[in-house]
Amino acid sequence: MNPFFDPAIERAVQAALEAHGGQTRKGSSQPYVSHPIHVAFSLIRLGCRSEVVQAGLLHDVVEDCASWTLERVANEFSPQVAAWVGELTETKGLPWEARKQAAIDKVAHMSPEAATIKAADKLHNLSTLAHALEDAQQPAAVWDHFSRGPLETLEMSERLVEVLAVRVPAPLAAELRDALGRLRGVVRS
Repeated sequence: MNPFFDPAIERAVQAALEAHGGQTRKGSSQPYVSHPIHVAFSLIRLGCRSEVVQAGLLHDVVEDCASWTLERVANEFSPQVAAWVGELTETKGLPWEARKQAAIDKVAHMSPEAATIKAADKLHNLSTLAHALEDAQQPAAVWDHFSRGPLETLEMSERLVEVLAVRVPAPLAAELRDALGRLRGVVRS
């Protein structure tokens, strides 16, 4: 097998492109699919195996795409990929605070693979938010696209990073803490 091409990862890239087609990142015109692709980049950099990278690419399809279910992920990829995606899927319909607290509470019970995917997800979200705030002519306008303001978002992010950092590989934990520090600096400046 070619070490530079994995057909299962290619199928997951195609599935993510199709599933997230037409979706954009919060408050921007950037295609949403760039997010799971960046999550996959982080997982590949960490040396994660193919199924973990596939789950990283698909981590939001059940939560955000009506035509995707865990059963479909299991059928098209594998039961293991579906299990990790299931661990990462938030329950829609709960108030923001309850949803975010549930995600924090869930980390202690996640498989190491799901925790690593969650950390890569959070790393990209923190990094893109900090970049958007640094780049914005009016940083306050960035927050118009969020459910909560800077202090509440930062507090929940701090709590999530705290529980994730003890569950994931040290290099990823360090990157998470650095990204959080960058966001903290931008928010508090």
